[in-house]
Amino acid sequence: MLEQARRGDEQAFSTLYARYQRSIYRYGAYMCGREAADDVVQDTFLAVLRQAGRHDAPRASLGGYLFGIARHVVIKRLAVKGDASLTEQASELDARASPEPEAFDALVRAQTIEAVRAAIHDLPTPYREAIVLCELQELPYADAAALMQVPIGTVRSRLHRARALLASTLVASATLQEG
Repeated sequence: MLEQARRGDEQAFSTLYARYQRSIYRYGAYMCGREAADDVVQDTFLAVLRQAGRHDAPRASLGGYLFGIARHVVIKRLAVKGDASLTEQASELDARASPEPEAFDALVRAQTIEAVRAAIHDLPTPYREAIVLCELQELPYADAAALMQVPIGTVRSRLHRARALLASTLVASATLQEG
């Protein structure tokens, strides 16, 4: 499908776009902010179109290959900004405990989601990237390692450290709210 899209096959490109656009958008939103996510998607798929002369197959899965392109786009954006800054997160989490939560439950849920988003936002870029790729985008460790160009052990280490940082941040936040 990638090779067909590279050759200008509109149907193949449309299928590729439809299949991966949302995931690339979420990745861009988590890494650069929602206002930049559309640009990350656009630049990623434009890069595919600009590869008209290439016929090599990606070494990773097709999704991994597209995330690799998106990662380069994100890195360029972060380099311009100086560091990653997430002003907003991607899509809302839509896991409701009941079909019609009561007002208090909805408020607590919204505050919890906001606290998690803020905690992810405050993570150093390498840890945030590991969390976004492995936990939120559910990429296998091997694919995340290939994208980040680090050994799998480094991905695991970053995930462990990121989870610990998130837990301590959320516990501290909860303690402040109670007191």
